[in-house]
Amino acid sequence: MGAENQTAFSEFFLLGLSEDTELQPLLFGLFLSMYLVTVLGNLFIILAVSSDPHLHTPMYFFLANLSFVDICFITTTVPKMLVNIQTQSKVISYIGCLTQMYFFMIFVGLDNFILSLMAYDRFVAICHPLHYTVIMNPQLCGFLVLMSWVVVFWVSLLHILLITWLNFCIDTEIPHFFCELAQVIKLACSDTLINNIFLYMATALLGVFPLSGILFSYSQIGSSLMKMSSAGAKYKAFSTCASHLSVVSLFYGTALGVCLSPTVIHASQRSSIASVMYTVVTPMLNPFIYSLRNKDVEGALGRLLCRAPSCP
Repeated sequence: MGAENQTAFSEFFLLGLSEDTELQPLLFGLFLSMYLVTVLGNLFIILAVSSDPHLHTPMYFFLANLSFVDICFITTTVPKMLVNIQTQSKVISYIGCLTQMYFFMIFVGLDNFILSLMAYDRFVAICHPLHYTVIMNPQLCGFLVLMSWVVVFWVSLLHILLITWLNFCIDTEIPHFFCELAQVIKLACSDTLINNIFLYMATALLGVFPLSGILFSYSQIGSSLMKMSSAGAKYKAFSTCASHLSVVSLFYGTALGVCLSPTVIHASQRSSIASVMYTVVTPMLNPFIYSLRNKDVEGALGRLLCRAPSCP
């Protein structure tokens, strides 16, 4: 970015979900509650998985990683939103905006990859049960998660480097409650062709590719279920996928429309309300979805809580 542009502005303005001053206390209380529930719920999942040997399996290893990513994911956006509401300020610094975009892209990309890895784990468990422990060994699971981190790290870094070369207009209002990449690109006065091309390439890599893996895994799972003669075996196999399917439907159902059509859907603040579903609501609901009707997780949480001195 040119030196003359660096002195022209130093901040963006986040318009948030609503400019109605009477709604601000309600929004503050609502999002603070959702943030605390999300952090505590996902933290309990991580502690339960790490402390219970019965949950030291690939499925719960990926679940613990998903919970960690969800905590980080919501932390990139909601605390800044709460500070702005409390201080009645809409300002976010240029460096703060770049930082928020960088970590947001990292954790939304990791969410996609880990959901895809969880689908692959279920595919191997149902379609190749005799080879499951050999294929899904700890080394492979750790390597897959590590490679996910490496890919999203470099893709996000390239996005930020491309952003720093843009010149921005005087009007730096972002109709969102966080610095969303497509919205920031739209504010630029300079040519954004390369940024938009890389945005679609990154969307394909971090969004479409993992989703394709999920769809392929479940197509193979569905084919295997159809071949099972026992209704009980079908139910048992499908029940291990139900929680993951619920999270995938909730996450992609709300995220795809926002992510794949940035130039159309992001034209108004209505998109920021839709974004709340996959940036805040989904991370909050994940612990409940994975713990409800899951006897392994419920048992681990019970044993974790019973370690308190007051537990008989």
